[in-house]
Amino acid sequence: MKQNKVRIIDLPKIVDPRGNLTVAEQLKNIPFDIARVYWTYDVPSGERRGGHAHRTCEEIIIAVSGSFDVEVFDGEERQTFHLNHPYQGLYVGTNVWRTLEDFSSGAVCLVLASELFDEDEYIYDYDEFLKLTAK
Repeated sequence: MKQNKVRIIDLPKIVDPRGNLTVAEQLKNIPFDIARVYWTYDVPSGERRGGHAHRTCEEIIIAVSGSFDVEVFDGEERQTFHLNHPYQGLYVGTNVWRTLEDFSSGAVCLVLASELFDEDEYIYDYDEFLKLTAK
């Protein structure tokens, strides 16, 4: 998988006996302007999230609590990332199919997105995605 499409980003972890702190700053440790933030939680056992790609939106996916797996496919290579550290984010670029699964109990998935929500920007049809990414 091309590193510019998908990669783990280490965010600053400030250790303090009162509790740790992690910071995400746009254009500093996040490689884009943050236009939208959303999170998923209370995902029932065995359920999946995602199942789409984005035409223009870049995202950072963070397991702020618990853990889950993110399977990504860029049209050439498939890779699975296990997210379980709140100080790491998975950068997912454009035209990358993503599926989130195997959520632990109490898992919270935080997403930082480069674009506001636009239904037309999503690619939900897998066959369409394969055509768009065909070389």
